[in-house]
Amino acid sequence: MEHDSHSTWEFNGSFYQPSAFLMMGIPGLEAFHHWISIPFCVLYLIALLGNCVILFVIKKTQSLHEPMYYFLSMLAITDLGLVLCTLPTTLGIFWFNIRRIGFNACLTQMYFIHILSFIESSVLLAMAFDRFIAISHPLRYPSILTKTTVTKIGLTIILRGTVSLLPIPFLLKRLTYCGKTELSHSFCFHPDIMNLACADIKVNIFYGMIALFSMVGMDFICIVLSYILIIKTVVSLATKEECLKALNTCVSHICAVLIFFIPMIGLSMIHRFGKNFPPLVSTLVAYTYLIIPPALNPIIYSIKSSHIREALFRALRRKCESDW
Repeated sequence: MEHDSHSTWEFNGSFYQPSAFLMMGIPGLEAFHHWISIPFCVLYLIALLGNCVILFVIKKTQSLHEPMYYFLSMLAITDLGLVLCTLPTTLGIFWFNIRRIGFNACLTQMYFIHILSFIESSVLLAMAFDRFIAISHPLRYPSILTKTTVTKIGLTIILRGTVSLLPIPFLLKRLTYCGKTELSHSFCFHPDIMNLACADIKVNIFYGMIALFSMVGMDFICIVLSYILIIKTVVSLATKEECLKALNTCVSHICAVLIFFIPMIGLSMIHRFGKNFPPLVSTLVAYTYLIIPPALNPIIYSIKSSHIREALFRALRRKCESDW
């Protein structure tokens, strides 16, 4: 364990690179980290159990083998990935004050956090497309979103995220670092790492902004456009009951979009433009972005989707009957 603010440096001419970074818990509340870990443990447990239950129910229930629930499975897998990326370092700090993380390990964690975030953004866009087809073209829905099409969309989403962010770790490795090695969070985040460099980071800033706006920004714009078209279709429906029924199928997705995009965009803006924000604000937004969506998504979909609720009750009933 290493608790001070110093780290070993590798020297190669004029090129300096830290062997490790020091992560930060919640600034100013270090003495209460053990108590603060309790709600974090609860959220992590809800996220792990909730998303595993969603995947189990969808896999075991034949009637849920539809595009809408395939995309929900992708969302659950992505949320599990985000939780597993941040859980070890976050609880390591809160429980044992293990702040040190190796340079390459930090870049690896950062890469997967950003990949999974971009994948989640794309999955939410795919779910918006699914709702648009289901509401605007219900008769063509089965022929448009076939299993093959859904598989191709899933593979494209993964490829899009991994390839577009592949240069990020290499752009960080080429930088010279000096002085401060303390990160702002209990996980590694691209803007946070590059701001510790004493070299020119214009390329990193430019590429990061291009990747963010061309992927997450475009995903969000397309989601908004999808809902504009959905509302246009819904308004044309004959009765108020049909209108409300159609919109009700979108409530869960709208909630998932809001709880993911708002803190993600907020955190990116704070790191790039909010130098005068208190550190606590950045920390809270970061935890909201990475922990709240994985914990809330399975709850939201379980409450709003009667099909998932009924399948879950049937699975629990069969379990109880087998135990007896």
